[in-house]
Formats: sequence, C-alpha cells, structure tokens
Amino acid sequence: MKIAIIGAGFAGMAAAFDLNKAGHNVTIFEAGDSVGGLAGGFKEPGWDWWVEKYYHHWFASDRHMLGLIKELGWEDKVVFPRPLTVMYHQGKFYPFDSIIKALLFPGLGFGINKIRFGLVGVFLRLTNNWKALEKYTVDEWLGKWAGEKVYKLMWEPLVIGKFGENYYKQVNMAWMWARLKARTTRLGTFEGGFQNFADLFAGRLREMGVEIRLKTPVSLIERDPGPSAITVRSEKIETFEKVLVTLSPEAITRLVPSLPEEYLHGLKNMKSMGAVVMTLALTHQLSEEGYYWYNLPKSAGYPFLALVEHTNFVGKEHFGGDHIVYMGDYLEPDHEYFRLSQEEIMERFLPSLIKFNPHFERSWVRKTWLYRTPYAQPVPLINHSRNIPAIQTPVKGVFFASMSQVYPWDRGTNFAVEIGRKAAKLMLE
Repeated sequence: MKIAIIGAGFAGMAAAFDLNKAGHNVTIFEAGDSVGGLAGGFKEPGWDWWVEKYYHHWFASDRHMLGLIKELGWEDKVVFPRPLTVMYHQGKFYPFDSIIKALLFPGLGFGINKIRFGLVGVFLRLTNNWKALEKYTVDEWLGKWAGEKVYKLMWEPLVIGKFGENYYKQVNMAWMWARLKARTTRLGTFEGGFQNFADLFAGRLREMGVEIRLKTPVSLIERDPGPSAITVRSEKIETFEKVLVTLSPEAITRLVPSLPEEYLHGLKNMKSMGAVVMTLALTHQLSEEGYYWYNLPKSAGYPFLALVEHTNFVGKEHFGGDHIVYMGDYLEPDHEYFRLSQEEIMERFLPSLIKFNPHFERSWVRKTWLYRTPYAQPVPLINHSRNIPAIQTPVKGVFFASMSQVYPWDRGTNFAVEIGRKAAKLMLE
C-alpha cells in the first residue's frame, strides 16, 4: 500500500516504522523543519546535548517508548538519573519524590490526614478499575475519600495548575488515577536529548525507505470517488490508499472537511489546554540544594506552574557550562501569555526567581527562549471514554491518532508511541 502520515512526531514515526516493516510504501508530511513534534528541541553552539522546547522525561514504566528503543538497538543510550522533586508549603520546599517523603511532608500534619493520604494513594496504585472512577470528578472523589484538608493542600493545586479555574472542578478522577498508576520516581532521558533520539529514529526510517518531507504542510485530505484513492494536497496533489493524521483534533477537522457531522461534533467538543514555556541559560545554579522539579501552587503567587532546573537532571557539562532552567505553565489558548512578547513574559517571570535563590541576579541570565503551543494537555471530563474519537474515522482509509485519544493515560511520548503503533495495526488489518 501507498500510505501517507501527517506529522513527524513520535506517534507518526512509530506508525511509519511498523507500516514500513510490513512492506508498505510510507511518506511522512511534516510542516516544521525538524522531526519530533512537541518533544523536539533546540541546541546552542557549544552544547553537545539538545534541550527540549517543552520539558520532557521518561518514567521507568514507559514500556512502549523503552520497548521501541530496545527494538532499535539503542537501549544503552537511555539514562535514568534520580533527580529531586519538591513541594511548596508555607514559603518552603520539601522533597516529595517517594511515598516516605510524601508522608513526612509537614503540610499533612499528623494522625488521620497522613493515614487518609496514604490509604488513598495505595488504593489508586492497586486498582485497575479506572472506568468506575471516571464517573466522578477529582474534586468530589478526593474531597470525599482523602478529606477536604488533604485534597485542598495536596491535590487541588495540581489540578488547578494543569487545567485552570475553568476546568479543574470538571476533570474526572480517572485522569488522576492514571498519573499515579503510570508514573515512577525514576526519570529517564536519551543521550543527547529527545531531539537526538528523534533525529536518529528519522535516520533509521529513511534507511528503511520511509520518505520524510520536512517543511511540507498539508492543506486538504479528501476521498476520491475511485477505489482506494485518497487525495493529499500539499505543495502538490498526490493520491494514497490510506492516510494517518497524528495532529490535534482541531487540525483534522480542518484537513478532512468530509468527516461526518457526528464525528466532527465529537472532535470539536474535545477541550485542551495550551502550554507556555520559557527557558533560561544561567551562569549560576539556581537551586543550591540541587532540586530538579518544583511543584508550585498558583495560590502562592507564582506566575508559572512549574520551575524545572534541567541541569540538576542532566549535567551542565553537556550545555557548555550553562545552567538550564524551565519556567512553564498550562493555560487556555486565549490567555494573555499567548499574546505577550518574550520580553513581556520575562518581566513577569524573572522577579520570582529570587524566591528560589535569594542571591539570584538578572546578570545571571545569558539567554532566553520562549515556546508556545495551543495544544498541549487534553481536558478529560466526566465519562470521557464515551467521547474518544475512533482511530479509524468514518471516511474510508483515513485514520486519526492523537494524544487526545490515549485516555485514560496522560499525554506523553510513551503513549504517543503506543497509539501510533495501534493505528498502524488497524491500518494493516
């Protein structure tokens, strides 16, 4: 078969890998100038590693991603450091990267709160019945079983940070279950960064015979009246027997206008949050304690959700001695951070850095980068499994695989690989 894949992210490339191995002729169309999608990165002269545009890491439980890497023969290039994650409480930060440290967190106090927090955590880790949980919101389920105090202190800030004031009370409990079920305290990455892996993977696909066309946006996908013919319009018009779209729900509604109203209605009702991430190259280490990830409650007045000191995870020697710090937030696409200039956002963000290190000075900032995307975090509402669009669309030969369909799991490269390969399997059937 002659197959087109729209998008050279990890889902698209994983699908291409399986389809090509099955003997099919695969062409990947990518609007950007590089592969990797939202896991792509950037690199400065003097750096031997890439830095992700939107901070990424793998968990030890990411079997789809790690399994693919093993198939490619690159498992020796995966590294798993043990960075420190901290939680805010009354102006201070406390380690929060294990069950023991979580139970020692002073915000929980003593007695019944610690017991309820521990029991809820154990239950969610052990149960596999997520469909029973999606009938309830995080707000109502944890408020009831963990208790209002524990929920308000520990979980509510996370949900507000991820989904904002408009959505946090609507997010279903299966989403929280999936985060606790799938994640580990061990965090991993690929030698050279995620972009290095994406480039190596693209190189392997090209060696296998997959054609990857960069800077080639697609404007229209439509089914021809003839048998097994789908027209893909980009810089030229071509026909394929099958097409896989790995972009956002909004993008496929635009690219495939012949989708029936019922399918389009479902796509248009899928909500998502955008992401804004500013990255700094500093001349000094920001966290003197060596902390990697700071979880920050919006109620404490921070202008972003998370501060991540990447070089407390991957050594600064890979970045020419620069200390790499991310400041990121999930926001609705109409938030002002999507309109403000890089300089205006820097003026919002920089003053807060003194809270992490009282010695911080603006002269430490060597360079800044700003990346924004309107599609970064799907919003799973009550009984969300009923709303997930099928991978095989009603238009014969057109398939759709996006991070909005990996539910109940949260978005990430591991589940991008899983759904890409799942789509390839359906296309082969």
